[in-house]
Amino acid sequence: MKIINLIFIPLKILLLGILLFCNQTVSSQEEKNSELYKTIMSRDSLLFNVGFNTCDVSQFENLYSDQFEFFHDRDGISNKAEFLYNFKNGLCKSPETYRARRELVPGSTQIYPLYKKGVLYAAIQTGVHRFYEISAKKNEPLLKKNETLGDTARFTHVWVLENNEWKLKRSLSYDHQSSNTTPDQPSIFENKKEIEKWLQENNIPTLGIGIINNGKLQEVNVYGELKKGVAAPYNTIWNVASLTKLVTAIVALKLVSQGKWNLDEPLYKYWTDPDIANDSNNKLLTTRIILSHQTGFPNWRFMNESGKLDFKFKPGTQYQYSGEGLEYLRKALEKKFHKTLDQLASELVFEPLKMNDTQFIWNNKVDLSRYAINYDNKGNAYEPTKNKTANAADDLLTTIQDYGTFLCSVMNSDGLSQKVFDEMNAHQIKTKENKYFGLGFEIYDLGNENYALSHGGADKGVQTIVFILPKTKQGIIIFTNVDGGYKVYEKILEHYLGENGKKIFDIETKS
Repeated sequence: MKIINLIFIPLKILLLGILLFCNQTVSSQEEKNSELYKTIMSRDSLLFNVGFNTCDVSQFENLYSDQFEFFHDRDGISNKAEFLYNFKNGLCKSPETYRARRELVPGSTQIYPLYKKGVLYAAIQTGVHRFYEISAKKNEPLLKKNETLGDTARFTHVWVLENNEWKLKRSLSYDHQSSNTTPDQPSIFENKKEIEKWLQENNIPTLGIGIINNGKLQEVNVYGELKKGVAAPYNTIWNVASLTKLVTAIVALKLVSQGKWNLDEPLYKYWTDPDIANDSNNKLLTTRIILSHQTGFPNWRFMNESGKLDFKFKPGTQYQYSGEGLEYLRKALEKKFHKTLDQLASELVFEPLKMNDTQFIWNNKVDLSRYAINYDNKGNAYEPTKNKTANAADDLLTTIQDYGTFLCSVMNSDGLSQKVFDEMNAHQIKTKENKYFGLGFEIYDLGNENYALSHGGADKGVQTIVFILPKTKQGIIIFTNVDGGYKVYEKILEHYLGENGKKIFDIETKS
């Protein structure tokens, strides 16, 4: 009892000091649409949704200050090293038989900025969170339906800017009770239950959202179920359909940046498809023309009555979206470098970015327990596409975390020369008012020199889309696993991208 009392004395003093400091120096709490509020909430999501809920200790290692201190009203005080040790050897010692999950009570969060001489240096986050538990006997599965509510507690976090990075320096967890506090909920995006209700209303089995701020992936959320009673994990594996094309494009653009490939060199020097060998238009095909979808090819040759590849117009004169074009580029690259596309992508993209859950080929490395089965709008499952060789235009397997990391790399022009990055962002061809194709990406002109790079994916049971805004260093990734998944795009875009999201949707819906 003496030890506990000694702990409570400094805890109460620290709490009082923080609250007094807030009252003296902060005029008001942050609005929920402010950049600071979004930034702190993104850190909260990484810390708990990814770190705590999945026993990913790396999130704590990255987000905690070296001077981190944790005050707990039951377990006392611990520093960073002690907390990490206790986390690994306590809650996360036996993840196969016990798992804890933290959920932020919707509407409970308040964030207050702290300034020194007018310069922001820290922020205080307060709120209420609940902790849930699942346990099972050895060799038995952990079932979502067996999850029970443990404690509800209040918390206060002190986030500080260290070398321009937000780090958690003080964490206080107190007022633990076995009760359930449920404040009013202003937005479905702050309430997991409301989101999942919304998904059910729209017949969306699984939804993945990744949020990019300041050029970094700051939030990963996955909602819904992989199958009845099995919650979708944050590292769910998705087929992302035509988002595959962006990876192929960046492989080619990185080779151009290295001086090993030429945007405007005719590809017939390396590859000519037998179907068009006697058509002189084949000598006009270049990487630039393919990545801006000006080949003249149909989307796929099987769409032709003959089943053969042909030109619908002279390459470089019109726009027509084509998966065949990306496959043509793949074959040219493979002939030139004597490597398969998946080998080139591994060397240039996947391995440097540690995209360990991303691959072109369906093999025994695919973790079926995490795969998002694809559905039609009536709930019937499609058979997954199981490519044995890489398709440059379709069927990439990846996670929100991996693909978000990839998009951040592209936004920050990692491995791309300035000239190539500028070419990628240039209006190669206009497709509609305020919308263009660059190299690989579609480009939305948002006004005031702001723009969004985008691409979507659509196959049976796949609806995916991504946007990155290089000027503002924002971005969003949306993955769904159902034919009607596109129905949720507008609401998500407007919530996370605000006015820019509205502009994107307006451009897209104009005739």
